Parts: sequence; C-alpha cells; structure tokens
Amino acid sequence: MLDDIDRRILRHYQADPSLSAAELAERCRISSGVCWRRIEKMQAAGIIQGQEAVIDWAALGFAVEVSLRVTLDKTQPRAFDDFIGAARKVPEVIEIQTFLGRVDVRLSVIARDMAHYQQLYRDRILTLPHIADIEALMHIARLKRDEVLPV
Repeated sequence: MLDDIDRRILRHYQADPSLSAAELAERCRISSGVCWRRIEKMQAAGIIQGQEAVIDWAALGFAVEVSLRVTLDKTQPRAFDDFIGAARKVPEVIEIQTFLGRVDVRLSVIARDMAHYQQLYRDRILTLPHIADIEALMHIARLKRDEVLPV
C-alpha cells in the first residue's frame, strides 16, 4: 500500500519524470535518501516501471499512423503466439495490444506516407500468420495522450 509520501512522490514524478532524486525530494519536502529509497521500493514493486521518451513520429518523417484491428483464426492452437511473435519483428509496429471479444489484437503502425503504408500492409502485415479478419482505422488526430493518474 502507498502512503501519503509515496503518493506525493508519484504525483511530482508523473508531472516531471526528468527530475533528479534531489529535486523530487525537495518538491516532496523529504530528504534525498528517503526519496531515493522509496522510488527504489516502488520500482521493485512494479509500481514505477520506468521512464520513456515520447517521440513525435511525424517530426521524424512518419506522417501516417494506422490502427489495425485483427481477428485471428482461433482454430489454430498457436494463433496468438505465432501472430504476436511475427508482429513484434515488424519495426513499424510500435504497439501491440490484445483484447477479449471480437477483436483479438490491435496493432499501431506508422509509415512515412501512404505509399510506404501500402507496401508495408501488403508485404509485412497481410503476411502475418493466422489472420482471419483485419480492419484498418486511419489515425487523424491525437486529442489526448496522458498516462498521469490521480494518486
């Protein structure tokens, strides 16, 4: 269970994960040692799983983003494992999610332009194993991207 100090650390850490332990401790009104030990404890418990860079793919020349909803042929015993293993090898697949329901897997795919996406779709996506159905949703705009939770 998290106490008030842990929650305070998480609130400030979520707001600015680039803070050093000393800066975070100062904002949380605790010593650097206490702050560092609590961060390590939350990392060991899996509460803090790491830091990540948020990349603007469009600034790097990837102007097309597509969300693919995939239904797998579940009559094949290794359909999920085979599909996910192969999808992980496609560099333009930047996210893979699995679901319960009609859709089994969602892939986020980026491409430089529509010609690149078409080539990628034909040569890499449609050749993934055990696809029963696939639906493409063209990304238009990201209106909210926030993984900060109230703690």
